Amino acid sequence: MRRLNGLLHSRGTLAELFSSRANSFGLLRLALATAVVVSHLYPLGYGPLDPLWMRSGQQTDLGKMSVVGFFVLSGFMITGSGRRTSIGRYSWHRALRILPGLWGSLLISTLVIIPFLYHYAHGSLAGFWNHPQGPLNYLKGTWNTSLSGGWDVSGTIHEGIRRGTNHDQSVNGALWSLKYELLCYVMVGLLAAGGVLTRARRFIPLAAFALWILILNDWLNAPGWRGIPGDMGTYVAVPLLGGMSVHFLVHLGFVFLLGAAVQLYREKVPVHDGLALVALLTLAVTMRWGGLFVIGYPAFAYLLFWLAIRLPRPFQTVGRKRDFSYGIYIYGFTVEQALAMLGFVKYGKPVYLATALACTVVLAAFSWYAIESPAMRLKDWTPRPIARLKARRAAGRGEAAGDPAQAAAETAKGAAEATRSSVRA
Repeated sequence: MRRLNGLLHSRGTLAELFSSRANSFGLLRLALATAVVVSHLYPLGYGPLDPLWMRSGQQTDLGKMSVVGFFVLSGFMITGSGRRTSIGRYSWHRALRILPGLWGSLLISTLVIIPFLYHYAHGSLAGFWNHPQGPLNYLKGTWNTSLSGGWDVSGTIHEGIRRGTNHDQSVNGALWSLKYELLCYVMVGLLAAGGVLTRARRFIPLAAFALWILILNDWLNAPGWRGIPGDMGTYVAVPLLGGMSVHFLVHLGFVFLLGAAVQLYREKVPVHDGLALVALLTLAVTMRWGGLFVIGYPAFAYLLFWLAIRLPRPFQTVGRKRDFSYGIYIYGFTVEQALAMLGFVKYGKPVYLATALACTVVLAAFSWYAIESPAMRLKDWTPRPIARLKARRAAGRGEAAGDPAQAAAETAKGAAEATRSSVRA
């Protein structure tokens, strides 16, 4: 009876129960990143998509659902960052979190892993560096996530396809979602700069609702109750980021805004075990019979936030000090492609997956300790000219207030900050 009563009553709101130091977001991100690697095991090593594709009536697969989960959590966390920090500091933080790790993975993949595979396939590196679609071309087209330089490097993966060891033409097809995430970051930055996140927060759920209407309309017009609704072949050109699918702009934008709306209305979101059970059943039903995009996505989003709060305390320490999730995401695909070309698929799915996960975690740990964590330590860095300008403005405010001591203190603080900035640079 006590358990039944617990299901029927809210444990409080998300605002009351959420703590930035005690939540399971780190574990959820790690689980989602690992699920992407598991999902890619099937198409990269064997051809067909993972089993969830057919079991969901071709609505989704494990990898795409994991990306949806990432966007929900990102919407929540990034919107919180946009509300707390200035636009300059926000942009700096987002760039530090995404770009150094991405650039490191591109260099390792393009200058180490792929040359090794090319040599393995051809017996030498002849023709690799000066290939029309060589490493420089790939790096130039991928550094900003636009993937405008193509998906392969010097025909290396194409050779694997020709030999029958590989089934996908991409060196790292997992990077497709990063430009959509970057676009969402830019959107949040613009909304924060315009004061929308603080003074007109209702705009966010209204925008999410507008995208939901588009998804609902596509679903109702789809040939069947299951299957992907909407036109998957329509693209728009976005400056710097290149061509972007309208379908994913709408669907990923929707789930990102769901997370953003939860952040802005935390005081109205109940953490309710009964609602979590209903959400789980809804997700299962829509997976089986259709409506995943319209009904299942919001249910999945609620489940993620419920898990972030309700998972036992030991799970809340995962990823707090070491977050390997991003590294797993940006390295897993390339590692699986490499292992497929090297013939690991013949040992069976358990061996192939275990080897892929082990190698990916090693590279993710390297990325965290050597690139991502050092980069994040620069989050409070301020260029010397800006630090001096802040010091002069602070001193001016102190003098205007008639407090010379405060003005001197602010000037000294600004000078110290400028010195630290020059040292960190």
